[in-house]
Amino acid sequence: MKLKFKHQKFQADAAKAVCDVFAGQPYLTPSYMMDRGYVKNEQIAFDEAERFTGFGNSRLVPELNDGVILENINRIQRSNQIEPSKQLEGRYNLTVEMETGVGKTYTYIKTMYELNKRYGWSKFIVVVPSVAIREGVYKSFQITEEHFAEEYGKKIRYFIYNSAQLTEIDRFASDSAINVMIINSQAFNARGKDARRIYMKLDEFRSRKPIDILAKTNPILIIDEPQSVEGAATKERLKEFNPLFTLRYSATHKKDSVYNMIYRLDAMEAYNKKLVKKIAVKGISVTGSTATEGYIYLESINLSKGNPTATIEFDVKGSSGVRKTRRTVGEGYNLFPNSGELEEYKNGYTVLRIDGRDSSIEFTNGIKLFAGDVIGAVSEEQLRRIQIRETILSHIERERQLFYKGIKVLSLFFIDEVAKYKQYDAAGLAFNGLYADMFEEEYKQVISNLQLEIDDGDAYFKYLDGITAEETHAGYFSMDKKSQRMIDSKLGDRRERTSDDADAYDLIMKNKERLLDRREPVRFIFSHSALREGWDNPNVFQICTLKQSGSDVRKRQEVGRGLRLSVNQNGERMDTNLLGEDVHNVNVLTVIANESYDSFAKGLQTELAEAVADRPRMVTADLFKSKVIKDASGAEQVVDIDLAQSIYEGLITSGYVKKGVLTDKYYEDKKNGSLEIAQEAADCKESVIAILDSIYDSRSMQPENARKNNVELKLDKSKLGLPEFQKLWANINAKSVYVVEFDQDELIQKAISALNRELRVSKIFFKVETGSMTDIQSREQLQQGSAFVKEKNEVYKAEISASSAVKYDLVGKVVTETGLTRKAVVSILHGIEKAVFGQFANNPEEFIIKAAQIINEQKATTIIQHITYNKLDAVYETTIFTEPSLKGQLGVNAMAAKKHLYDHILYDSSNERTFAENVDICNEVAVYVKLPKGFYISTPVGKYNPDWAIAFQEGKVKHIYFVAETKGSMSTMQMRMVEEAKIHCAREHFKAISTDSVVYDVVDSYAALLDKVLS
Repeated sequence: MKLKFKHQKFQADAAKAVCDVFAGQPYLTPSYMMDRGYVKNEQIAFDEAERFTGFGNSRLVPELNDGVILENINRIQRSNQIEPSKQLEGRYNLTVEMETGVGKTYTYIKTMYELNKRYGWSKFIVVVPSVAIREGVYKSFQITEEHFAEEYGKKIRYFIYNSAQLTEIDRFASDSAINVMIINSQAFNARGKDARRIYMKLDEFRSRKPIDILAKTNPILIIDEPQSVEGAATKERLKEFNPLFTLRYSATHKKDSVYNMIYRLDAMEAYNKKLVKKIAVKGISVTGSTATEGYIYLESINLSKGNPTATIEFDVKGSSGVRKTRRTVGEGYNLFPNSGELEEYKNGYTVLRIDGRDSSIEFTNGIKLFAGDVIGAVSEEQLRRIQIRETILSHIERERQLFYKGIKVLSLFFIDEVAKYKQYDAAGLAFNGLYADMFEEEYKQVISNLQLEIDDGDAYFKYLDGITAEETHAGYFSMDKKSQRMIDSKLGDRRERTSDDADAYDLIMKNKERLLDRREPVRFIFSHSALREGWDNPNVFQICTLKQSGSDVRKRQEVGRGLRLSVNQNGERMDTNLLGEDVHNVNVLTVIANESYDSFAKGLQTELAEAVADRPRMVTADLFKSKVIKDASGAEQVVDIDLAQSIYEGLITSGYVKKGVLTDKYYEDKKNGSLEIAQEAADCKESVIAILDSIYDSRSMQPENARKNNVELKLDKSKLGLPEFQKLWANINAKSVYVVEFDQDELIQKAISALNRELRVSKIFFKVETGSMTDIQSREQLQQGSAFVKEKNEVYKAEISASSAVKYDLVGKVVTETGLTRKAVVSILHGIEKAVFGQFANNPEEFIIKAAQIINEQKATTIIQHITYNKLDAVYETTIFTEPSLKGQLGVNAMAAKKHLYDHILYDSSNERTFAENVDICNEVAVYVKLPKGFYISTPVGKYNPDWAIAFQEGKVKHIYFVAETKGSMSTMQMRMVEEAKIHCAREHFKAISTDSVVYDVVDSYAALLDKVLS
């Protein structure tokens, strides 16, 4: 896969802000650089002379004095709603703040091109704090190379500084094109021999100091993550590079080291502009510490149209000891007998209540758990297992949603020891560590229990089926070059606990694009917790930190690896332009935390609040004073005190500000595009909104609780009273009665023929295989099961007959399943061939199931030919929309809606969800409803509940009212005969009760529906 990049306004604005600081500087070709060397002549053995050594950045012209530069900076700051600097903070230091995941490296590469284009500057040095970030920056130069070459018609030459490869510095200096050197601060600021070489006169460098040649180029310094680079000593060392000016880029600048900030895109703005993923948290809260409380883990509350259930894990006594098991339970479930009568569950562990509103379960002893809670004796190992399972569950849920959008989903596990993932025996052969074994066990269990609401032929089902648990996870760790074993990363920064192992990052970065491709089976990545920064992958949707207790990791650092917006299989960024929907419907990063949601969310909120601490907290007139606002034509004006007061008072009058705080009305009108701004600034509405957006709003920074997506559908009574819905309802709410007149003898003969032709019942048999163990060559041979060789197998038929100990009422069972009379069933069974009936003795249960199915299919086809419907006076009342209450889970089987009769929709499949999404945004639709189970049509083969009732805008379509059944496939070969019969009955029902304005039909998409109503 090749990643694709697009031009984004905020990145162009950041580059422009840097360039505009030097407005007035002409475009100048690179200046000549001279160096003192020694040349031989006839009079003296050696003589000193000037020698050309390359090109440097041209100096600023004299007209650009400090006063002009400061004036330029202030103008840019006012335009970007940043407090103007009172003085220059160095010559020249410029700060750019960019949130993690929005493309900081891309932005400063673009800035290099723009500076070269406008002023001719071509020498740049990127200084980074660690090997991790260095490798990430180098990769960014690689993957954006062609993208920028297409835009600017030239390529940057870039390299990583290596003290053993000094010819690169000569090339850097002597080349007049754009050149970039990437260097980590330890390479010139440490005490080791390699770090000192940059300051030494070296024989292999013609007795020159590398730092002197670099300084002569008058480079532009770019400091990536200056808060981690610039200690007191490093600041002094950086001066020796003799920079033309210095640019500082970070998401988390130190407050005392922000020099002349000219552009900012902080965490709050990045989130509000939907430039990064939304964060959701799955917390795991452990309460209780002894076995006197029974161990219970509440995994989830499962909502459906029936009663809610809960998936729990608890202890069960088996023949070989106590093990943990998972069960989906309902109210009344008693853990004591189901655990093998373990004493820990003896007192009151019967499920009293399951509540989908707060995702909780309550037992008769008063203990109440919320989703993600664990009680009882919980070991470190069990907590990690729960985290791994929760990560897999979140992964599968997200993967099912995004599969058809062409997005591969990745999950990331951070661990502290390689041995927890991979171990080696005495012979050097690798085998699974604890976490790898846990993962494979849990993955297999999740997949085997997965209830896919899709056909066996579905592409996602095939995708899952083609990937094994063993091949879908991989470890990315440092490698010992001699033994080729994975090893723990060395900590380059013990205070930050980050690694400087280049090969670990090399492995991750080189596989970045490959990991995004679905042809690569790896979807779950295990990596060292010390590798927290310097790399990320846009399709990481789950992050799980399996860290040892006591490890202190800042939460923003954890989530930073997965904040980038995802890409599809074409390498395209999944943003608003591509999706055509809310970015945060698709781009959600779920953190599986080993603490409660409240604890994690509070910690993350605190860190985010610290990051935007300088944002204003209240709306006052001073908020607008001295800010630059623009009208639609781009004309600018600086807000004076009178205009600032008018804007502020207008906001209060409109109900947008109360006691200095923005109200819900403000956010609602902003969303609807109906904001009213004071007349004096009405032409500059967008600028005023941008200033108001600078207000810190903790609500927008609140991470979502991934377990709290449960919704209870609320009926919109205003839609219920719409004339369009009332007319629709009056046309479809009549009940009916059917009459079937057909020849029973004909049905009996058809059933006999079909049974003789189709009924095949498998025999029950035992298979006995024998084999022996070969010589064992390796541990791997044992793991793969190849140490045993199969020698022979024998099959033994099970001797079972209908006269054995289990008695079967064959006729009664078939009568129950088919609804036919006993006389008719007896006639059918007597009529089939002896060999066919003889299969009953082989497998009675299967015989009954298959025979009843075949008879029902024949019954269905007969009904289609002979049924008629008559309209009754009885009708369905609108009370069917108010009871019972409907509940669902967002992203699982529920979605928000605008034109639906309820505020949300419950869907049964991905096809239904897609259909509803299209209906909900269609201009032709006035109102629609997913019909509740209480609305049904009686048929001879059971009750039938149509899917949708839709009212269209009059005058826009031919058929005003439509009752639709949505099917993923329109092929009759894929529809069972019984289902076909129900659909036929529905057509006859609506013909009997409705006028020509109502159409009933089966469609596989909204496009197909439109074809029918528009034609």
